[in-house]
Order: sequence, then structure tokens, then C-alpha cells
Amino acid sequence: MSSRLRGRIETIVRAGQARLATRGRRHPPTHPRRILVAHHLLLGDTLMLTPLLAKIRQRWPDADLAMTVSSAFLPLYSARPYGVRALAFEPKDRTSLRALWREPGFDLAVVPGDNRFSWLAAAMGARWIVAFAGDRPAYKSWPVDELRAYPAMPGAWGDAVAGLIDGGEAPAYSLADWTPPAAESFARPAAPYAVLHVGASSPLKLWAPERWMALARRLEQAGLRVVWSGGRGEQRIVESIDPQQRYCSYAGRLSLPQLWHLLADAALLVCPDTGIAHLGRIVGTRTVTLFGPGSATICGRGRFWRNSPYVALGEEAFECRDQRVLFKREIAWVRRCGRSTRECAHPRCMDRLDVDGVVRQAISLLDSKAQGT
Repeated sequence: MSSRLRGRIETIVRAGQARLATRGRRHPPTHPRRILVAHHLLLGDTLMLTPLLAKIRQRWPDADLAMTVSSAFLPLYSARPYGVRALAFEPKDRTSLRALWREPGFDLAVVPGDNRFSWLAAAMGARWIVAFAGDRPAYKSWPVDELRAYPAMPGAWGDAVAGLIDGGEAPAYSLADWTPPAAESFARPAAPYAVLHVGASSPLKLWAPERWMALARRLEQAGLRVVWSGGRGEQRIVESIDPQQRYCSYAGRLSLPQLWHLLADAALLVCPDTGIAHLGRIVGTRTVTLFGPGSATICGRGRFWRNSPYVALGEEAFECRDQRVLFKREIAWVRRCGRSTRECAHPRCMDRLDVDGVVRQAISLLDSKAQGT
């Protein structure tokens, strides 16, 4: 039996015991003293939970707020933005589960993504669990005490998640809300420079190599040094773009805290719709995000990041961005594409993004910086 399966069984057993022990005595807390946000999301989705953290902290300033995160993301939360304690959680690692079991019970748990993590919240002793309705199959939501509908109008996912908590919206994001993490020193490019992050979570989000190189040359002509960026294993993408190594590459070389500081000092970030785009908003870098299959409405600035120097570039009404599913929930206003490479041989939506359009948006952002706006 795999470690992951053992962990699931242990979680279900503990959740069932906890539910039975509090049967008939669960009720929504008025003044929760311990609050849990339970999930195991990718980097971008995790960062999009920031409006939820801000709202919880605004409503309950003295509460102990904890959030499960992938171990790789822990350093970003080391300074405890919004007072959150980041708890390492790896479904395949029973050691991380045992550490979670040692947490005292929680008065309130919020499950923002997949409702299967409501079982984790229950196993951790959450006495009231709130999540979005509509997840499939239905058994994933059995431990949930309060199911809420997604907003009826289009909007950013981060704003929607914040709606799982009652009350007024938190103030718009400010750079002062998140202390930069400590990072080991590394050779940084001379300013001013632009970071072109070329990797993505799906091949269907990748932009053509010749377009990246054309963009790099145009930005160089505009007076910026250009550096490549990518995650671990994405060095080959940079090699396909710049085989002659004209520009410096940081792909696969930096930790997340180091990447934070690389972006924070950059004049500009250009990247596909991926986690680094959201990190760019956190650190306040002027960012142009290239949207192909994803939705600029769902993953854009929304209300919480309304003051961020950020441009979402894409054709929202592209003909095959027609799927209405978000976290396995049917939502009438959603327009996105989650197809695999087996279903889509080539991302025509990314082809629609031309170099001239990206350059125009980049120069506009740089001009706004020069003008102090």
C-alpha cells in the first residue's frame, strides 16, 4: 500500500472520528480563535488566496491563522504575511500529516479549492468547515458544514474565495503587507533589467521561441538588460529560445526566495499565465501576463490587486476557450480551457499574442513607472 493511500485512509478515519465526537454540537463560530485554510494548491493558486488571508485578518485580528501549503512554498511565508502560519503539507508524505495531527483543533476551517481537503480539515479537528458548493463527486463535501455558491458574476478567483468569509472586503494589497523572505545571495543583473519567465505549467501555455527572442531584442533596444527565467527542468525551454546564450539565464538556478528578489528589483516581468505572474503581483513588479488557455478574468488583478502595475494580455473570447468548469464545478460565466496536449495539438490561443502587442503593453508600464503613476 502506497504512503499516499495510507495517508488518505488515516485522514478519513480521523475525520470520521472527529465528526462523530462533535455530532449535534457543531455551529458556526462568532469569534473563532483558531482558523485553518486547508488546501494543496499550485503556487499561483496559493498566492491567489491572499485576499482571503487579508479578509480573515481584518475580521479577526487576534485569531491564530494557519494555512496548509506545499513544502516548497514555505519560505515565501516565513515572515508570516497577514499573521498566517504556513503548515507544510504533502499528501504523499505521512510525516507531514502527523505534524498536522499535532495541531490543536480549529474553530473554523475554509476549504477554497478541492473539497477533498475538507476531510483533512475535519481530521485536524475543525469544528466548522466552509467551502464552495458543486464539487464532484459529492462525497468530497461530506464533512463540509456550510456550502456556498460561487459568485453569479464574473470576477477574479481570489476575490471569490474571500467571499467564503462574511464581512466587508479587506483593503487593496500593499507591498508593506508582505515582508520579503530572506534569500541566499546570488549574482544579480545590473539595473534596469527585464525578466522573461518562459516556463509554464502546461505546454499549451508556452509562447513560440522566436517570439520570445524577438521580444528580448525589442526590450534590449528600449534600454533594458534581458534575463531569462524558468523553473527547475525548464532550462531546455530557454535553450530552444536562445541557443547562442545571448542573454543570461536564471532558469532552474534560483530558489523561490531568490526569484522573489530577482523579480522585485526588475523593471519588468513578462511571463505566461503561471505562478510567477502572481508572484510578480506580490512583489510589485510591472508585469505583462500572456493568457492563452487560461482566463484573464479569473486570474487577473480583480479588486484586491486593483492597484498593481499589471496587464493581462489575451483574447478572452477566443473560440475554444469555452469550458465552464473551475475546480470541477460548473460555473455559468467561466470561460477557460483545461484541455491536455492529447486534445489540443497546438495552442492557437498563444499564437494570437503578437510581439508588437506585448511590447506596447511593456513600454506603457515602463512609461507609467517613469511618470510615477
